Amino acid sequence: MQILPPHSTHLNLMLIRQIAFVLTLLLAAVGSTRAAEPDPKAVEFFESKIRPVLVKQCYACHSDEAADKKKLKGGLRLDSREGLLKGGDTGPAIVPGDPKKSLLIRALTGDGVEKMPPDKPLTSAVVADFEKWVKDGAADPRTASQTTSPGIDLTTAKQHWAFQPIRVPANRSIDDFIRAKLRDKGMSLASPTDKRTLIRRAAFDLTGLPPTPEEIDAFQKDLSPEAYAKLIDRLLASPHYGEKWGRHWLDVVRYADTAGETADFPVPAAWRYRNYVIESFNADKPFNRFLQEQIAGDILARTAPREQRASLLTATGYLAISRRFGFDVRADHFLTLEDTIDILGKSVLGLTIGCARCHDHKYDPIPTTDYYALYGIFESTKYALPGCEKDKRQHDLVPVATPGELAAIGGLAGRDSVYAVSEGSPHDAQLHRRGDPENRGDPVPRRWLTILGSQPLPKDAGSGRLALANWLTEPSNPLTARVFVNRVWQYHFGRGLVETPNDFGTRGAKPSHPELLDSLADGFIKNGWSVKWLHRQIVLSAAYQQKSDGPSDRDPENAWLSHFARRRLTAEEIRDSILAVRGDLDRIPGTGHPFPPEASWGYTQHAPFLAVYEHDKRSVYLMTQRIKRHPFLGLFDGADTNRSTDKREATNVPAQGLYFLNDPFVHAKSAKLAERLLKLPEGERLPRLFLLSFGRMPTSDEQRIATKFVGEYGSAMDKDRERTAWAAWVRVMFASKEFLYVD
Repeated sequence: MQILPPHSTHLNLMLIRQIAFVLTLLLAAVGSTRAAEPDPKAVEFFESKIRPVLVKQCYACHSDEAADKKKLKGGLRLDSREGLLKGGDTGPAIVPGDPKKSLLIRALTGDGVEKMPPDKPLTSAVVADFEKWVKDGAADPRTASQTTSPGIDLTTAKQHWAFQPIRVPANRSIDDFIRAKLRDKGMSLASPTDKRTLIRRAAFDLTGLPPTPEEIDAFQKDLSPEAYAKLIDRLLASPHYGEKWGRHWLDVVRYADTAGETADFPVPAAWRYRNYVIESFNADKPFNRFLQEQIAGDILARTAPREQRASLLTATGYLAISRRFGFDVRADHFLTLEDTIDILGKSVLGLTIGCARCHDHKYDPIPTTDYYALYGIFESTKYALPGCEKDKRQHDLVPVATPGELAAIGGLAGRDSVYAVSEGSPHDAQLHRRGDPENRGDPVPRRWLTILGSQPLPKDAGSGRLALANWLTEPSNPLTARVFVNRVWQYHFGRGLVETPNDFGTRGAKPSHPELLDSLADGFIKNGWSVKWLHRQIVLSAAYQQKSDGPSDRDPENAWLSHFARRRLTAEEIRDSILAVRGDLDRIPGTGHPFPPEASWGYTQHAPFLAVYEHDKRSVYLMTQRIKRHPFLGLFDGADTNRSTDKREATNVPAQGLYFLNDPFVHAKSAKLAERLLKLPEGERLPRLFLLSFGRMPTSDEQRIATKFVGEYGSAMDKDRERTAWAAWVRVMFASKEFLYVD
């Protein structure tokens, strides 16, 4: 036996240990990959965008059912993830993460293989969805054995916290709940913040605008114990409150001014729904009534006074703005109804009901029959139709006058009609087997969700939307109040008591403070569903008024509210602040947009409608498209108009910094602000700019730096040195963290 030198033995042992360590890591990675559940958002994308297409276009030739009928083509099954990965006679159908190497994608595009499906190729938008799905890892919750549902155990399902009745806890304040949890974690609230920070925080939270120097000065000089409460009442009474909080609701219901089908046709009357939302928040319309009007406003309008009719009809824009699909929106109307049900579930109930379209929900107690019970309600409803590539004219807009009134005045050119819904032909929908509208099963009676009571429609209920509106807002329904209270909390603190605001199901997060959530939900209902009451409870708490000191090791994500979370301004707040500081902000509410005349509409999927209409009004009034976001709103993480945006992300990318250096909007506004500053005596310019931008006076170091910057910048210019230099310094201020963030 050969004996190795000591140093060789040592090296070999080290090598063996390294190999063993690497193998351990690899095995752990494989194990964790097998055990890991796919990302919920990725699964949602599959369920809404991919599975329905597979069911409708592919299962006839590529599924177990096709195999049973001896119609399986190419040995390929597409009705399970295993089938996709195994593939057929020519190999795996997909390579997760790599669309170019995936035979399925090549077949959809006709790239070197026979194009599929052969009779009716998919649209470019659908193919793009498949490419994104594969690129993002091809999330797919299906299994090879998943042919029928194992059934839903309602007794077990009702034990989930979100389906439990709202518990009325002992009479405790918000701070009692927060402090108790912090004590359990060995922490306490941070100390109260200063008044300048507090007014800036409250002004942005409640109105989306910075406080003026005069407002800051008045608040700091008011030493009465009621000073802060009076400030909150003034902010809640501002017309800008509805613009800020209406925008939150518009995020959730994916508001847009275009239809979203292949050519993204304009919807000129959509703005009326946007303004209805803003006006409802300003009026502190009870939230239960707000929901009822959006679901069944046209039905409520039948017995309402004449002056309320237009508002009630407009409210159903909540349903009418549902996304349209395809070349012919009438042919693909079933996808619009799916979008309606999906948004209803997420925005009001915090449930992903849309996942039950093709099969019983995998995680939550929502059988497919529940989906089609609701589907029948909306299939019994007539939707206003936007233009589309096949039919370029609008249809079925709802007149604000009754037929008798129309006859008396000789009809209406469309100006007194709204983009809304109306009653259609009441009927129960047939179940779509595997989500395929061409493969229908038995009718499903229209009724409420099984887990929430399964109440059937009363007699002569029409479409059933009024009954649905009442079911949604019954105090016994434990979800509606909890979901909305959680949204309001999230928008104030940056994080919900339930961290998944659109998903209160079993895959969603558990509440961090369940008793506090129920206390607020119970109080919300008992105080007439008043949203402004809810704001006051939250913003008058000590938890809201504490300093935004950095996170502690025990609370790195601020889940327990050990400090106030600093946040970046939203896209709208950034743009509105620039306009407000400059003095250009047009505070008159916006209306419609300068769309081209309807007679000229000839948009196609290859030449869709695209436009950007600039103005100096608040950003909530900007025209927003579905297929392409406004360039500014897109850059600064505005809402995704294709889906419900339950919370805004705050990215930090170089393009955002470059925007303040190069964008014509910023250059124009900074130049005008510079002109305004130059009208002041030299010694007042910088203090005024700091007061407008940050709400404070500059420090001596800031004065020195700014003076040096303006002098050196101006000396490098050939002409108009002073204005150009001051405009450049204004851009520096706009790009600063203090301007872009709220403490």
